[in-house]
Amino acid sequence: MNERNGHNSEIFIIGYLERGDSVTRTRKTICTLMCLAFFAVLAVMPGSFIMQKNVYRQLPLFRFLERKAARDFQRKDPDTYAKIVENHTEYLGAMVEKENEEVRKEQEKVEGQAHKEAADKQKKDSEKETEKSQRNKPVTATPEVTQAVLVSNNIQPAPRIDLSPQTLADYNYFMNQFFIVDSQTTTNADQLNAAELLGEDLTIQKDAAKPQILLYHTHSQEAFADSREGEVEDTIIGVGNYLTELLTKNYGYQVIHVTEAFDMESGELDRSAAYDYAGTYLETILEENPSIEVVIDLHRDGVPENRHLVTEINGKSTAQIMFYNGLSYTIARGSLDYLPNPYIQDNLAFSFQMEYQAAQYYPDFYRGIYLAGYRYNLHLRPRSVLVEAGAQTNTVQEVKNAMEPFADILNRVLQN
Repeated sequence: MNERNGHNSEIFIIGYLERGDSVTRTRKTICTLMCLAFFAVLAVMPGSFIMQKNVYRQLPLFRFLERKAARDFQRKDPDTYAKIVENHTEYLGAMVEKENEEVRKEQEKVEGQAHKEAADKQKKDSEKETEKSQRNKPVTATPEVTQAVLVSNNIQPAPRIDLSPQTLADYNYFMNQFFIVDSQTTTNADQLNAAELLGEDLTIQKDAAKPQILLYHTHSQEAFADSREGEVEDTIIGVGNYLTELLTKNYGYQVIHVTEAFDMESGELDRSAAYDYAGTYLETILEENPSIEVVIDLHRDGVPENRHLVTEINGKSTAQIMFYNGLSYTIARGSLDYLPNPYIQDNLAFSFQMEYQAAQYYPDFYRGIYLAGYRYNLHLRPRSVLVEAGAQTNTVQEVKNAMEPFADILNRVLQN
């Protein structure tokens, strides 16, 4: 039994090996045919296909698996991914910088055009100022000037604001239209009543045989945009000379024009005590000339350099004016008893009546009445006034032109 079983096993193994040899041959044959078919396909493909370093990269499945592996590697490799982001950021940064550079060039082009237009305008303005300065010679009351002033006296009222008594009775309206209150002082409706200020009689009997107007300058050295160095005629004193001529020759007043330099001390500009020096000096003149009823302190204002206080009157460039009143009262100290002024209400009436005339006949001429806390020598006469004519940014001629409407409104008040 054992021998028979062993013999049968031997037969089985031999049969298996014979069948294995047959299978192996068959597989080899199939593989050989497939290889031949594959290389036959390669033989008919374009040359660029077989020039690849790895022919298997041309198989779609291989390329898909390769790209997937690359993406997986990038996600798994932070350094590589960060490098890609960095390169992308640099690219975007370069693009932004390029756009910014184009914007800058466009802005420079626009700004260059604007600078050119500004330069052209400045050149034209400079030429105009040069032409004015060439004409800016000391002014005398020639017949032509006299005729212009006389014509201005015949103008018709043309107010631009409501000047009716009912409207002026509104304290807020009255204040807003005519007054500027310094932050160091204050006022009220009892002190500033339009009807009362307009109702005060400030007329005088004109008499050319005796002085009636005193004109002076607490700040005698005040000059203007085109004033010539050392030329007194180009200072506020020169403006006072022209006002004196107008009042004398055109309106028949006798004027004392004081040209003392109250703001100079030992050859140096010193305005700290100018009002004290002026007050003492003027008191002597007033004692000697009791016929004087009007006292005018003529100044020019100081404003920012880009501000030009000018309008046009009778076809002339004319500086604007502002009246200045002292109330002898400050918020910090109350009533300043050491600076008494019995004529505060008279001073206010005098300023307002002139401004009221300006509002009717020269509505662009006046800037308002500035109310400050001290006295400013306005106690010398009831008809005392401090006038700011133009500023340092005006030309000499513009300020001299302002004396023509100022003389007119002054005469209207004094002659009712």
